[in-house]
Amino acid sequence: MTFSYPDGTTALKGVSFSVRSGERLAIVGPSGAGKTTFVNLIPRFYDPQDGRILINGHDLEEYSLPSLRKAISMVSQDSFLFNMSVFDNITYGTPAGHEECLSAARAAYADEFIENMPETYNTVVGERGVKLSGGQKQRLTIARALVKDAPLLILDEATSALDSESERVVQKALENLMQNRTSIVIAHRLSTIIGADRILVMEKGRVVAEGNHAELLQSCPLYIKLYNMQFHGDKEEDGQEVES
Repeated sequence: MTFSYPDGTTALKGVSFSVRSGERLAIVGPSGAGKTTFVNLIPRFYDPQDGRILINGHDLEEYSLPSLRKAISMVSQDSFLFNMSVFDNITYGTPAGHEECLSAARAAYADEFIENMPETYNTVVGERGVKLSGGQKQRLTIARALVKDAPLLILDEATSALDSESERVVQKALENLMQNRTSIVIAHRLSTIIGADRILVMEKGRVVAEGNHAELLQSCPLYIKLYNMQFHGDKEEDGQEVES
């Protein structure tokens, strides 16, 4: 599969791989490697110029956009919330009721801060969630994804904008979200994807290696470089990995 933007910039070159049902696949690589471009092709925000993407053996073009996007949940580093209540943001686009909303909020570790808000689930969060912290916004978007319950989950650097304390809570919520579904995870910190079933390493629009964490540490110079950069940058008091 090959994809170029309208300005002529080629973002993907001959990318080819498969994702098994229920698999947790991580994608890592330096900035500009093509990671986000690839996952944006799955819900057809763009279409490739060459090649195709299949889901359950069917070309994406065989699905209507509403049916395709209904089957996909995306959580990115930019949490998009509406100027509506907490309840309306969590249940947006679904017929979910109060109990489903509460269950999702608990699984997303959002219920505690919601209960401390002035009107709890009826509190209006402001345009793009301006009244909330970064970690709180992410937990609401995770709760929304839990309510949607789509079979395919895409996480695009979902914790990259968070401080270490918020990241720990959000990562626990993401673990709940990834249970029993196919997940494609673009990693910000390698520590968050060490347990992935399979890891793809991308560079300059190509997949240059794939394997699990242990295999890549033995065979992929770029993965080793990325890992060592983060590992040796691990100097915070809490001993957690930080971005170098």
